[in-house]
Amino acid sequence: MLVDYCRLIRLPQRSDPRGYLTYVEAPGHIPFSIARVFYITDIPEGGTRGLHAHRQLHQFLICVAGEFNVVCDDSDCQREFRLSDASEGLYIPPLIWNTETNFRRGSVCLVLASAPYDESDYLRNYDEFKEAVRESRVKSGLISEVTSAKHVGLSSGQ
Repeated sequence: MLVDYCRLIRLPQRSDPRGYLTYVEAPGHIPFSIARVFYITDIPEGGTRGLHAHRQLHQFLICVAGEFNVVCDDSDCQREFRLSDASEGLYIPPLIWNTETNFRRGSVCLVLASAPYDESDYLRNYDEFKEAVRESRVKSGLISEVTSAKHVGLSSGQ
């Protein structure tokens, strides 16, 4: 299952009497080079973000303040993660539908991304996401065209 590639990664942390310093080196600590960094703030308590997937983009989410959940979905299986520790982040590969939920007031989500912003990389409709996953599995040989057609309810005559 593709969702099994989503994983929490502990980041190196140094401490002294002044506090903690947590850092990310890429590639190295995360499995991709960083091309874009953004952060999400002022999310209403209990709010929801995400609700999309990416065709090619890899992401690494870090909760630098507060806490929230991330639901990762590969169209067959879901896994839920709780982010609340700034020394740990969640790796999300391409073709994973992700939804961030249950934000605590004051939460900040820092996102490291493998490419600059590209609207065409986004899958914002869940049915289109499922079709992209199916096409990817056929292309990679994970499933056959016949199996795929049966999975989506098509007969060979359609």
